[in-house]
Amino acid sequence: MAGDGAQVPGPAPKQRLPPKRSTTISSPLRMAILPKKLRRSPGTPPAYPLKVMTSMRITLLCALAIFLGTSVLAQSGPDLSLSDAIQLGLKNNYQIRLAANDLEVARSNDDYALTGKRPTITLGLSPGVSYRNNTNPASIVSQSSTFSYNVSPNANLNWTLFNGGRVEIAKDQLSTLADLSAGQLQLQVENSIQSIIQAYYNAVVQREQVDVLQRVLDLSRDQIEYQEVRQEFGQGGSFDELQARDAYLTDSTSLVVQETTYRNALRNLLQLMGEEDLSQDFNLTTELTFTPEAYDRQALEDQMQRTNSQLRNLQINRELARINTQLIETEYKPTVSINAGAAYDINIQTGSQTFDFGGDQPTREQELPGVAARTLSGNLGIQANYLLFDGGARNVRTQTAKLQEITAQLNYQSTQQQLSAALQNSLQLYENQVQIVRITEELINNAEQNLTVAEERFRGGRINSFDYRAIQVNYINAQFRLLNALLNLKNTETELLRLTGQIVD
Repeated sequence: MAGDGAQVPGPAPKQRLPPKRSTTISSPLRMAILPKKLRRSPGTPPAYPLKVMTSMRITLLCALAIFLGTSVLAQSGPDLSLSDAIQLGLKNNYQIRLAANDLEVARSNDDYALTGKRPTITLGLSPGVSYRNNTNPASIVSQSSTFSYNVSPNANLNWTLFNGGRVEIAKDQLSTLADLSAGQLQLQVENSIQSIIQAYYNAVVQREQVDVLQRVLDLSRDQIEYQEVRQEFGQGGSFDELQARDAYLTDSTSLVVQETTYRNALRNLLQLMGEEDLSQDFNLTTELTFTPEAYDRQALEDQMQRTNSQLRNLQINRELARINTQLIETEYKPTVSINAGAAYDINIQTGSQTFDFGGDQPTREQELPGVAARTLSGNLGIQANYLLFDGGARNVRTQTAKLQEITAQLNYQSTQQQLSAALQNSLQLYENQVQIVRITEELINNAEQNLTVAEERFRGGRINSFDYRAIQVNYINAQFRLLNALLNLKNTETELLRLTGQIVD
């Protein structure tokens, strides 16, 4: 029997397993089947040291853990494209719904009815009852007891004819506030779309990394079977088999961790989509492809200045500050208004009166007939007011409004500079990431060829298990590097679209 690390070419390996799946993760129950070297009949002492038996237990535990983790992934869920995810997110997102409701409120308020342009007309009705008991011996009517019933309907009109142009300025302010609400809704939509795109492709990448680790795990399992065959023919030792099992356990652990990472990424996507059931499973159908674009720096800069939602909202804020100053300046102008009113008074008296004519003439009591007295009145007038002095409060408000204009302008210029820098940085990063993806694709091709050659040499006994494992690890790292490079490129491209206001398109 050859010793450990013998370089004698081994026999032909056992029949390879069926091809590995590419889109779904197969059940790992077959991993729990122990190789022949670890089987023993009941009552037979262990043929290997405690370390080997511990490896057996770890293998069983890992197999169970991976089964619990991947059995969920193996379930087929409904298809979910990126477009569908965005539509669901825009429909369910609470922040977007709140912003849309704010926009409806602002549009409802954008009306001349709230500016004081139209006259106000009020109608009134003043009914009343009064009682009067009067005794005056010096008067012919020495005593009277009367009830008065009064009804007085009235109408009043007030119309501001001139207030320094405040009506049109106030209407302009309401329209601008509606534009600001629309801009805030647009900004919220863009941010939500960007978050969903990034979360979707992150879940795609995490799923692809699960597939990579599953393929590597299949290779590690094949190596265990190959080492078993070598030992059966006396051409391999337990050391090589232990190394293969160590690699298998390491890959199993990595797969379990990666499946958890994928599940977390999918839950994050569902949360951004506004789904209540975060345990849903979806088949993500939109692939992460490499389609680099040749962007023109100046064209992107011009596009950003025209359509960036953040800049447009700051422009609206700057306009609102200017309008606020105009509103305060109208306080320096007089106000002219017209007032008109009309009233119709109806008064009915009932009761009795006692007449005393003096001397020997007897007193006479007479009942009032209850005749209605009617009075019609009206008024019309013009009123002019001018605030002559208010202790300087008006000047303070004007100065504050002008300072707020300066603040709004500075905020716009500062954000404009920051966005220009962010655009240039993102464009430079995008161009660098395109080169990184191309280099990494070459690295993948090299790693795949290297892995194929290494497998042949390992089975031929020309390299040891350490070298073969190192090449496997390089292959894993190269695959992960490419996936992460593609994800970073997509995230940067999404940021460029958001900065230039094109992400909604």
